[in-house]
Amino acid sequence: MSFNQIAALVVLVVVVGVLIHGKVRSEVAALAAAASLMLLGVIRPVEVQGAFASPAIIALACLFIIAYAIELSGLLGLLIRQATRMCARLGSAGLWLVLVLCGGASAFLNNTPIVVLAAPVVKDVATSLRLSPKRFLIPLSYITIMGGACTLIGSSTNLLVNDMARSAGQPVFGVFEITPVGLIIAAAGGLYLFLIGGRLLARSDDGAPPGPQELHEQTGDGMLGTPALFTDRPFELRKALISLGVFLAVILAAAAGATSIAAAAFAGAVLLILLKVISPEEAYAGLRPEVLLLIAGMVVVGLAIEVTGLAAAGTALLIDFIRPFGPLVALAILYGVTLFATEFLSNAAVAVLITPVAVALAESLGVEPRPFLIAVMMAASAAFATPFGYQTNVLVFQVGKYKYMDFVRVGVPLNLVTWVAGVIAIPVFFPF
Repeated sequence: MSFNQIAALVVLVVVVGVLIHGKVRSEVAALAAAASLMLLGVIRPVEVQGAFASPAIIALACLFIIAYAIELSGLLGLLIRQATRMCARLGSAGLWLVLVLCGGASAFLNNTPIVVLAAPVVKDVATSLRLSPKRFLIPLSYITIMGGACTLIGSSTNLLVNDMARSAGQPVFGVFEITPVGLIIAAAGGLYLFLIGGRLLARSDDGAPPGPQELHEQTGDGMLGTPALFTDRPFELRKALISLGVFLAVILAAAAGATSIAAAAFAGAVLLILLKVISPEEAYAGLRPEVLLLIAGMVVVGLAIEVTGLAAAGTALLIDFIRPFGPLVALAILYGVTLFATEFLSNAAVAVLITPVAVALAESLGVEPRPFLIAVMMAASAAFATPFGYQTNVLVFQVGKYKYMDFVRVGVPLNLVTWVAGVIAIPVFFPF
């Protein structure tokens, strides 16, 4: 092995260990890894600059600003309150309908504010109906996670995989290209939660929730010291209409292929500032730098693994093992490996490490890389088995006073259900 390969491998092992240990914020770990690789000469400064200015980073930053403008307008809180009032009359079926609506919103908006606003309401409505809130709060988190995987812009993971695939010479994904697969996986997972998962949770015993200062969760978008705090804002009609209109215009422009997601989102964010729907200070506040820096740092790590040849060597070993089984088994194995890894690492880290493997694996088998890329998108967002695998899990862990094993008991079967559904659905819409 060359010096660059040894250095890249050591940095990768260290950063993965730090992420699993969980005592250092993940964006700090990722940036430290990127800086180490640049100082050691494994990565050039121009390559680091490219990672921080990638289309995925620009698109995410601007989508965060647009989504924050919608939240500040009070529209999100208003919709959740109205949906809950309407559905509360339907009993438990009404609560499940609210959860589905929250999942639908997560396909377009960040799911953290959705869960923060919806969780207390769902708990209060369930209590008033003499139903166990535990039956609904973990499903609320899980359904919003699955909803986020249904569109290209619903999850930072999807945008990152798309960006890395583009860098590997693959055509970019459309906004709704992955939607059929995402909907089938969400439907299978939602059905399991409705028929089995909710009943298991209703029988669980109360446990003491962690205090706010004790939360150091590894989230899908990086380590945060404490959950981001959101408040239910007063509704402002003008700001709500303009921000929603701009958001829809961004989606339509990108979906129609008129421009890239990054360009459309950038124009939309600037337009909201010019129209004074959101101030520059509020736009900065909505940027979520911990997410952007984590992704940029992990892109640098992934690039180092690629340019040193480590990715090619590791992929060759995996290919030699998988090739005799054919593309369908290869897809199932890749999905399972991604699913397992995302329970311990951030979604961004998993996407960066496994996306190049997915492309190389498909090419070695002589099949289309698209099914394998979609498997990475879907599996990298499926952090169901622990309360600390995703930020919304931590939030409902607090509100619902769950035990750790509640997530294991319900989340592990959900991982298996979504795994099977994904492996079946992906080749139907994206043949090898």
